[in-house]
Formats: sequence, C-alpha cells, structure tokens
Amino acid sequence: MKILDAFIAALRSLRSNTMRSVLTTLGIIIGVGAVIIMVSVGNGTKEEVNAMIDKLGANIMMVRPGRNFGSGVSGGAGSLPTLTEDDAWSIQNEIVSVKLTAPTVRGNAQLIAGNLNWSTSVNGVTNEFFSVREWDLADGRLFDSDEIKASSKVVILGETVAENLFPDQDPIGQSLRINRVPFTVIGVLNPKGDSGPGGDQDDAVMLPITTAKKRVLGGRKRAGNLVDEIYVKAKGAEMVSQTEESVEALLRERHQIAPSQNDDFEIRNMAEFMNARADSSKAMSFLLMAVASISLIVGGIGIMNIMLVSVTERTREIGLRMAVGATGTSIMSQFLIESIVLSLIGGVLGVILGLTGSLAMSTYSQWKAIIDPQSVLLAFSFSAAVGIFFGFYPAHKASLLDPIEALRHE
Repeated sequence: MKILDAFIAALRSLRSNTMRSVLTTLGIIIGVGAVIIMVSVGNGTKEEVNAMIDKLGANIMMVRPGRNFGSGVSGGAGSLPTLTEDDAWSIQNEIVSVKLTAPTVRGNAQLIAGNLNWSTSVNGVTNEFFSVREWDLADGRLFDSDEIKASSKVVILGETVAENLFPDQDPIGQSLRINRVPFTVIGVLNPKGDSGPGGDQDDAVMLPITTAKKRVLGGRKRAGNLVDEIYVKAKGAEMVSQTEESVEALLRERHQIAPSQNDDFEIRNMAEFMNARADSSKAMSFLLMAVASISLIVGGIGIMNIMLVSVTERTREIGLRMAVGATGTSIMSQFLIESIVLSLIGGVLGVILGLTGSLAMSTYSQWKAIIDPQSVLLAFSFSAAVGIFFGFYPAHKASLLDPIEALRHE
C-alpha cells in the first residue's frame, strides 16, 4: 500500500470513530498546548528581567547596613547603622574598578500640593546618585553645591509623583509640603518604569541629602554622616564580582572587623537579585513543562491503547488484506500511519490551544508571553514522535497476525 493510500485509509478509519479519536488525542492536545504556553511565559519573564536589569543597571551594587542582634532577636536588614558618607567616598577613591558612588538616605512621607496629597518614598541624595542610576531629567535642573551645603528646601520629583500632585500643569517652580516643610520643585525626572511586581521607581522624590537628614527624615540612624544605603557603580558589568570583593575588603578594614567576625553591612548585586527572580520563574516553568510532558506520555499511552483496540476490532479486515497479498510491512505501515495521524491531529489542535492560551495570558493577565517558533515546532515534532513510539507496538502486533486465524476471528 502506498503511503498516500495508507494516509487516506487512516483518515477514514479515524473519521468512522470521531468521538473516540478526539478523546484519545486530548492528552496530546493538552501536553502540546501546555509546553507552548510555558515556554512563551518563560521567554516573556526572561525579557522582563533583562529589561529590569537594564533599568536598574547591571553594573550597580547596593551596600546596606547590617542587621542588629539583641536579646536573641535579629533585626531587619539595615537595622544596624554602620555606613557613612565617608565610606562612600573611600570606595569611590580607593577602588580602581569603581566609577562612582552615591550615598543615600530614604524614608516615606506625605506630600501636599494645594488640595492634593500623595504618600511616597523620599530619598536624600547627592548629584552623583543621578549619574550612578543613569537617571536624566525630563525638565528642570539638578541640585547645585550651595543648595546641598545649605540644606536648601528644593525637590526633584519622579514622574508618578509629578502626575499626581500637579496634573495638567508644569511642576517646575511650584510649591509643595513634605511633612509640613515647604519645598520648591526644581526638576522632574524621566520615567524609569517598574522595578518588579508592585514596584514603581518613578513614585519617589529626591532631596539634597543634607536637607533630608536635617529637615525631613532625621533620626539616630541618619545622624551625622550615617546613611541608609550606598550605590556603587562599577566601570563595567564584567567587573561587578571583582568590585564587590574589593568593596567588602575595604569596608571590613574601615569598620575594623576581625577575620572571625561577620560583616556589619551587606552588598546586593542588582543583576544577581533580578536573576534570582528569573531562576525562580524558570524553575516553575520547568516544573510545569514536566507536567506537560507527562500529559504527552499519558496521551501516547491512550493512543497505544486505542490502536490495540482497533487491531482487535479489525482482525478480520487484516486477515482479508493478507489473504489478497498484503504483506506484514504494509499492515504495520497502515496502523503506524494511523497512530501518527492521530498524534499529528492532536499536535495541530495543541498548537492552536498553545498559541491561543499564550495570547490570552499576555492580553488578560500580568504574565508576559513571547511565542517562540522553535518551541512550537519542538512541541509539534514531539507529538509526532509520541505517535511513532506508542503506535509501533500495536502496528507490529497487527503485522504478525496469522491470516487464517485472523479470518476465523469473530
């Protein structure tokens, strides 16, 4: 029997039992669809993480104070005030792989402008902060040295804050109050976008670091030269690990930490932080793909089962074909092609389900999905492989039937 004839015969056989064929292919449909959806979501997550790293800066580290231990209780990160502005300038001046550093203090405050108010993050910074974060102005200017020295009441707004406090008007030169202290807006930053789930980098305001300490935030943790955080920008992303080691060694020396003692600070690598999130998403994707693969295998077992039933039902037909000259090879080919056709139909429907599901997730949920043509081809090819693997045994069994015994079968 020619391949084309066998293919047509396979379609006729499957069409005669349409409902049974559809139910048999459900495992293949679900498995192929799930593989495509999971790969699409994984690709979307990877792109989002890369975009976040680009926004945050792949060559940026954050140095934070350590934890406070007392009465057997560990305080949160940053609960032990240990970092100073002098630490920041020493890192910048003494480590050759460091391009810039930016000491900061931060907190939350209520902002009031006219009859509008907004609660947001308040950051006391130096002008180096904007260079380290590569954060340009959309309008206005940065702080000048006199304003920082004099603790002047000037403020630079993030885009989200500007839109909520000064809708439909130019914020530059406008007045607002931060914790009842009057400030003048001198600049608005370009949008940076999200920093992760629930994080909006543009929902923040920047004050001179001296102003934030003396007039808005204050407190023991920020007295004198103490700071909440030091941003460190390496000269290149490939130098981050080397820079991190150098910063750790320098701060341990400056803080006179003995070799047997733990650091009184912690260093967080922005790229590592975001890659940890990517690894978590990747692990979940692999887990779901494993479930999808199991679904494909279960679908394959279903195909093998239905093909064995088909061989039993069509035993007399097989005997008649052998009696008129059909060889075992042609009989095996027919049943193997039926199995492959059944898998391919399931594969096609699974691809449709996967593409539709990926587009739906991207449109109606927060999950970004990027369809990879290679994953579609791989899933479809795997469905064909399932048909060949699980269809071989029933096809081989049919080819070994004795013609006389087959013709006697009722």
